[in-house]
Amino acid sequence: MILPIVAYGSPILRKVCKDIAQDHPELEKLIADMWETMYNSNGVGLAAPQINKDLRLFVMDSTQIFENLEDDEQGLYPDGPGFKGVFMNAYVTKIDGEEWSYNEGCLSIPKIREDVLRGENVTIDYVDENFKPFTKTFNGITARVILHEYDHIEGKLFIDYIKPLKRTLLKGKLMDISKGKISVDYRMVFPK
Repeated sequence: MILPIVAYGSPILRKVCKDIAQDHPELEKLIADMWETMYNSNGVGLAAPQINKDLRLFVMDSTQIFENLEDDEQGLYPDGPGFKGVFMNAYVTKIDGEEWSYNEGCLSIPKIREDVLRGENVTIDYVDENFKPFTKTFNGITARVILHEYDHIEGKLFIDYIKPLKRTLLKGKLMDISKGKISVDYRMVFPK
């Protein structure tokens, strides 16, 4: 089932999420709904707070980014062909490598994109949809998508990384989003 995306201004987007128990009701359906919602919205990642759940859960598929790169761009990102996976109860243990800038956007903050500096590599502890534990290091675009989605379960947004002046300039657009004064081709739910 395609779920509505929570818009900027909703308190849940600023909440630090809680771990998921193995007996969480209908977890398999929730994950399937998140995949369907993410793909329907043309996203490469989706975190539980974006569908109004305060759970440490996100799905991501950076392979889509590599599928859309031109041949001459393929060599720019060493992490091709990308990664697709479910991250539950995730905790970043290390961010390192050179910081690099990339133009990010967010389904909860539609039609706003900004350059964000992030570390090149991320090491993260998590369990997958079968509660199998992993400690993995990701780099490049895949690391960036993971860090963006991880921020969601920590109550952060990509706009928190942009300079104060730029955020001031975006204030009107952000207010319009929170008031529902935006047109997108996916379902959204706005703060009351």
